[in-house]
Amino acid sequence: MDEADFMRGRVYGAEHGDPGPRTGRAYAQLVGGPLDGLLLDVTGTFGTGVPESVALPTEIGRYGPGGRAVYAPRPTDARRFDWQGDIR
Repeated sequence: MDEADFMRGRVYGAEHGDPGPRTGRAYAQLVGGPLDGLLLDVTGTFGTGVPESVALPTEIGRYGPGGRAVYAPRPTDARRFDWQGDIR
Protein backbone atom coordinates (compact mmCIF):
# COMPACT_ATOMS: atom_id res chain seq x y z
CA MET A 1 0.00 0.00 0.00
CA ASP A 2 1.51 3.32 -1.01
CA GLU A 3 1.09 6.56 0.97
CA ALA A 4 -1.76 7.83 -1.25
CA ASP A 5 -3.77 4.62 -0.72
CA PHE A 6 -3.01 4.71 2.99
CA MET A 7 -4.32 8.27 3.34
CA ARG A 8 -7.58 7.36 1.56
CA GLY A 9 -8.41 4.77 4.23
CA ARG A 10 -11.28 4.93 6.70
CA VAL A 11 -10.41 5.77 10.29
CA TYR A 12 -11.69 3.51 13.11
CA GLY A 13 -14.29 5.41 15.16
CA ALA A 14 -14.67 8.27 12.66
CA GLU A 15 -18.06 9.63 11.63
CA HIS A 16 -19.46 8.24 8.37
CA GLY A 17 -19.66 11.73 6.87
CA ASP A 18 -15.98 12.42 7.56
CA PRO A 19 -14.19 9.04 7.53
CA GLY A 20 -10.77 10.00 6.15
CA PRO A 21 -7.46 10.53 7.90
CA ARG A 22 -6.34 14.05 8.82
CA THR A 23 -3.05 15.70 7.98
CA GLY A 24 -0.71 15.92 10.96
CA ARG A 25 -2.10 12.81 12.68
CA ALA A 26 -0.34 9.41 13.04
CA TYR A 27 -2.16 6.22 12.02
CA ALA A 28 -1.60 2.48 12.13
CA GLN A 29 -3.35 0.13 9.70
CA LEU A 30 -5.43 -2.67 11.26
CA VAL A 31 -4.69 -5.98 9.50
CA GLY A 32 -7.02 -8.99 9.63
CA GLY A 33 -10.07 -9.63 11.78
CA PRO A 34 -13.29 -7.63 11.82
CA LEU A 35 -11.62 -4.22 11.49
CA ASP A 36 -9.29 -5.19 8.63
CA GLY A 37 -8.20 -2.22 6.54
CA LEU A 38 -9.29 0.49 8.96
CA LEU A 39 -6.78 3.04 10.23
CA LEU A 40 -6.28 3.56 13.96
CA ASP A 41 -5.39 7.09 15.06
CA VAL A 42 -2.37 6.65 17.33
CA THR A 43 -1.41 10.33 17.59
CA GLY A 44 -0.07 10.98 21.10
CA THR A 45 -1.99 8.01 22.46
CA PHE A 46 0.90 5.90 23.63
CA GLY A 47 3.16 8.42 25.33
CA THR A 48 6.54 6.75 25.61
CA GLY A 49 6.08 3.80 23.27
CA VAL A 50 3.94 1.46 21.25
CA PRO A 51 1.51 -0.68 23.32
CA GLU A 52 1.72 -4.47 23.41
CA SER A 53 -1.89 -4.60 22.20
CA VAL A 54 -5.15 -2.66 21.97
CA ALA A 55 -8.71 -3.97 22.47
CA LEU A 56 -11.08 -2.03 20.24
CA PRO A 57 -14.86 -2.14 20.74
CA THR A 58 -16.70 -3.51 17.70
CA GLU A 59 -20.15 -4.87 16.96
CA ILE A 60 -18.98 -7.00 14.04
CA GLY A 61 -16.57 -9.34 15.82
CA ARG A 62 -17.15 -12.81 17.20
CA TYR A 63 -19.02 -11.56 20.27
CA GLY A 64 -21.18 -8.93 18.56
CA PRO A 65 -22.20 -5.82 20.53
CA GLY A 66 -20.03 -5.47 23.61
CA GLY A 67 -17.16 -7.43 22.08
CA ARG A 68 -13.67 -6.19 21.33
CA ALA A 69 -11.15 -6.99 18.62
CA VAL A 70 -7.57 -7.25 19.89
CA TYR A 71 -4.73 -5.95 17.69
CA ALA A 72 -0.98 -5.87 18.36
CA PRO A 73 1.76 -3.96 16.54
CA ARG A 74 3.64 -6.00 13.98
CA PRO A 75 7.21 -6.50 15.31
CA THR A 76 8.74 -5.52 11.97
CA ASP A 77 6.40 -2.57 11.22
CA ALA A 78 4.67 -0.61 14.02
CA ARG A 79 2.48 1.09 11.38
CA ARG A 80 0.61 -2.24 11.04
CA PHE A 81 -1.39 -3.77 13.90
CA ASP A 82 -2.22 -7.46 13.37
CA TRP A 83 -5.44 -9.05 14.65
CA GLN A 84 -4.93 -11.33 17.65
CA GLY A 85 -8.54 -12.42 18.23
CA ASP A 86 -11.81 -11.24 19.75
CA ILE A 87 -12.71 -10.93 23.42
CA ARG A 88 -15.81 -10.05 25.43
